Amino acid sequence: MKFEHFALNVSNATAASRWYEEHLGLKVVKKMIEPPYMTFLADDSGTVMLEIYSNPKGETLDFANLHPLAVHLALVSADPNADRDRLVEAGAKLISDDILPDGSHLIMVKDPWGLALQLCKRAIPMI
Repeated sequence: MKFEHFALNVSNATAASRWYEEHLGLKVVKKMIEPPYMTFLADDSGTVMLEIYSNPKGETLDFANLHPLAVHLALVSADPNADRDRLVEAGAKLISDDILPDGSHLIMVKDPWGLALQLCKRAIPMI
């Protein structure tokens, strides 16, 4: 089996998907312009997707009050410092900035809706 997508029920799917498109470079695979505003966004490999929607039938997690280790999206970053600065300028909030003993650089930010995003530059790439 392989991943097709990971889905998140968010409070404002239209704004969140637009932010992810503009600031993370995710590409729209499918977008619904009426409720529940379901949008499938693919990473630059084209093999993994994030689905964002606003569906009142399901619970919307309070991402802003969740610890980043409870749930986060991890993204490969060639330049975590530049990506951190760019995302903070776009409304993200810096949570942590760590260099691991092996030299990996991991930065955690929260998007404008509180979802944690981890920017990863691994000393030895995992993928």
